[in-house]
Amino acid sequence: MTTTDTAPPPVILAAENLIKDYRVSLRGRVLTSRRTFRAVDDVSLEIPEGRTVGLVGESGSGKSTTARMIGRLIEPSQGRVRIGARDVTRATGPALREFRCSVQFVFQDPFSSLNPRQNVEQLVSAPLRYQGLSTLAAAVPRVKELMERVGLNPDHSRRYPAQFSGGQAQRIGIARAIACNPRVIICDEPVSALDVSVQAQVLRLLTELQADFGFSYLFISHDLAVVRQVAHRVCVMQGGKIVEQGERDQIFAEPRHEYTRTLLAAVPTIPPEWESERRSRGGAR
Repeated sequence: MTTTDTAPPPVILAAENLIKDYRVSLRGRVLTSRRTFRAVDDVSLEIPEGRTVGLVGESGSGKSTTARMIGRLIEPSQGRVRIGARDVTRATGPALREFRCSVQFVFQDPFSSLNPRQNVEQLVSAPLRYQGLSTLAAAVPRVKELMERVGLNPDHSRRYPAQFSGGQAQRIGIARAIACNPRVIICDEPVSALDVSVQAQVLRLLTELQADFGFSYLFISHDLAVVRQVAHRVCVMQGGKIVEQGERDQIFAEPRHEYTRTLLAAVPTIPPEWESERRSRGGAR
């Protein structure tokens, strides 16, 4: 997912000064007090057309909360979300319905995000039916087309999630996400529940889909090695704030913030002598 374009692409989706506060109850021996916990603190980021923005940080840093505000799954306490020039922060009715077609999610655990009582036809056609674009019967050819595009057997469209492997189930989730041709796909730890070999296959699929259809991705991960493979731009979160953001190569080569340097130092690397020995034995390059 690299680019040689000189002119920056237009911004498709933007988050501006997002804040999310939660009320927390603290129980003592005598009294119960309430205080405000700020999960996300003044976060701003932009997602350009056809590009991938990586949002990284350790667990509890506010990544998923930020993504859910951007995707309008939860409401921000302050700030706004724009798609193009249109403010959709408080959109309701038809405007919200249109936004939901434009911004889709791929979640971490495919089996938790797929209704086990629905078959693939029902699952993948759900966005089309929700938008009023198709009935279930009319959507069957589109479902089969999508299954083939994500590397699944179209003849298995009547099967249920439990009949698929984890990697296959995530492909179903991806097929559902692209069903109504969104402009942005928010990938919330989409490969962290998969083994390494399957991770590579799913990342390659996401890259191919972006090249073919021009999707923009907000790619959330705690794994910098994964983000390095897919992102054009990287935002680093700590304690609910973005502490550093920039182009991928700059972030990995010259990190400015101490927290970013700490994350990079924790990324496993292969010792040069091991890599040399692996290649001498005919390993993949």
